[in-house]
Amino acid sequence: MSESHNKVSKTDEEWQQQLSPEQFRICRRQGTERAFTGKYYDNKADGRYSCTCCGEPLFDSQTKYDSGSGWPSFWQPVAADVIEEHRDSTHGMERVEIRCARCSSHLGHVFPDGPQPTGLRYCVNSVSLNFEYESEEDKPE
Repeated sequence: MSESHNKVSKTDEEWQQQLSPEQFRICRRQGTERAFTGKYYDNKADGRYSCTCCGEPLFDSQTKYDSGSGWPSFWQPVAADVIEEHRDSTHGMERVEIRCARCSSHLGHVFPDGPQPTGLRYCVNSVSLNFEYESEEDKPE
């Protein structure tokens, strides 16, 4: 998390005013979108992915890859301190949940089955992300 950014803390009511019902369900209530339905799972444009809730830059398109899982997948965040990891034992599984370090928004999960150089797969809900194109030329018309 960049030093210039302070932690963001809002009430559920404030988040509900800011976010769509789907964004609130996923980002604030640890929900998930169905595989292959998110707007960024197949995005191949150059740019940066940031947190839907607070705008913190989280992932760069240079670390995105097609994991075949149906969710946007990255092998590393833009910096180690922008992601928090939490043990998640819901749904009868042992997983590692990932959240935005700035606002605690639920992003998805990280798995140890990704490509090198990290061997990690940050599997993220598209709803948890906003995408900014690297340049105006990259934007579709």
